[in-house]
Amino acid sequence: MKCPRCGHEMTLDGHRKIDLFMCYECGYIEGRNMGSEVFTPKTTNYQRLRGLNINESIAFISKGLNLPESKVSA
Repeated sequence: MKCPRCGHEMTLDGHRKIDLFMCYECGYIEGRNMGSEVFTPKTTNYQRLRGLNINESIAFISKGLNLPESKVSA
């Protein structure tokens, strides 16, 4: 199931009484209102990267390139 907010694949969250689909990219949960007070505008990868510290940015880049973190940080 695709997320109506960001388009990423949603996963089934079975930790609740009622199983709901949840998007781990933007935080959307099935059945929630997508009004302007909840919706945040999309940010680019560059904007996300600028807000991270060095360790978070290394993890973000290595995940995107499918490389170990030791190769990115060297």
